[in-house]
Amino acid sequence: MSSETEKRAGFKITGAEITHDTALAASGVEIVVTQAFGPAGDNLVGLSDVVFDGHPAVTLLVRTPDGEGLVHLSPIHGDDRKAGFTDIAPGTRCELLCPVSKEPLPKVDQIGEAGYYALYLTPRGEKGSYVLLSDVWGHYHSRIIDDFELISDWARD
Repeated sequence: MSSETEKRAGFKITGAEITHDTALAASGVEIVVTQAFGPAGDNLVGLSDVVFDGHPAVTLLVRTPDGEGLVHLSPIHGDDRKAGFTDIAPGTRCELLCPVSKEPLPKVDQIGEAGYYALYLTPRGEKGSYVLLSDVWGHYHSRIIDDFELISDWARD
């Protein structure tokens, strides 16, 4: 499978007709992450039986000063639903880890108080193709980057 095909396989776009092979689409389109890989190449989508609107969750191991546990994130970009270890005070800085390898997710950026950590769109962990997650609980900012281009940016203040 080519690198480009692997990256595109990580998304499901619903809500609009797509006439060419792209992860970019007009407004009203829903972007669903169908595969997301940790630093050791483990697919973190579908590790549990948790689903959101029929889509398997993205599972992370989250560590806080008060404990750690599995957090199941909605794979629908812009959907802030979570399940599992979620009794965390807003503003708490979290360590984000792969639940399979227990390795920390790689830090990609720092914007203000929030660090952004990568879930790769391919098993090889290609730089420039990832979902970026904030490490501050309740800081609803995330980004999907493909080939170093912003596909989707979501923030709720």
